[in-house]
Amino acid sequence: MPAVTKKRKKAKVDPPLCVACGCCVKVCPLSAIEIYKGIYAKVHKERCVGCGKCAAECPASVIAIEEEAL
Repeated sequence: MPAVTKKRKKAKVDPPLCVACGCCVKVCPLSAIEIYKGIYAKVHKERCVGCGKCAAECPASVIAIEEEAL
């Protein structure tokens, strides 16, 4: 039987395109996102559960939910 690689979904921000509006911070249920130095949104991967609320809320569409191998 082949080994199964587990994957978890996490939010990922494209920093150069982020305008640090804070919309994602307001909707994150686990406070996994912060505005870093007033420049862009930064995701704390250890808190993120990949729910996608931030990506849906982002007016600039610069947040993606991606699978990460464990």
